[in-house]
Amino acid sequence: MPYQEEDFLQLAGLNHFLFCRRQWALIHLEEQWSENSRTAEGRLLHQRAHDPERRALRGGVLSVGDLRIHSARLGLSGACDVVEFYPDERGVPLAKTPGTWRPYPVEYKRGTVKADQSDLVQLCAQAICLEEMLCTDVPEGALYYGQTRHRLKVAFSPELRALVERTAEEMHQLYRRGTTPRVRPTRACNACSLKDLCLPRLLRGQTVAAYLRQEMEDSP
Repeated sequence: MPYQEEDFLQLAGLNHFLFCRRQWALIHLEEQWSENSRTAEGRLLHQRAHDPERRALRGGVLSVGDLRIHSARLGLSGACDVVEFYPDERGVPLAKTPGTWRPYPVEYKRGTVKADQSDLVQLCAQAICLEEMLCTDVPEGALYYGQTRHRLKVAFSPELRALVERTAEEMHQLYRRGTTPRVRPTRACNACSLKDLCLPRLLRGQTVAAYLRQEMEDSP
């Protein structure tokens, strides 16, 4: 069954969720946030890409910024940094633009290519939203990494699409439970902007309540 609009979760949360489910819960369930140099650089990069006034036709390619998207099947909504539209006779018509066009989502990231699939899943979810909204196929897109100034072309394989669907469903399940997962410290914690809120070392093997209770008992 498709999700209702009031049940939509943030599409960008897929990236947080695959990086660390506890981080996702702190942000999307507890509404906690803290910024470090990495997140600040990423935010500035996205602000430059997310230009709602961006609509330019250059070299036969139409580039649109900050395109709002959603999928009732995935129960997700958000915005594409940039969607490039390429002329394609099997594409879709666009308002005030002659011809038919094939959408090509481009997601901007501050760093370099990651070892995990979090960026790939986020981009593929955007493609699924575009397919649902425009009733067309979106076979591929690209990730642009600011540190290397390199585009990585991404093909949306059946395996990647299945991972998107599983991850979205897991997000909805955790959101419905409304519980924040326990701490499972890894080396990735050092790069997380929420590490001081998450307290990975202090909370190893105990809850926040237990930690605070111990602190109060130990106080003079």
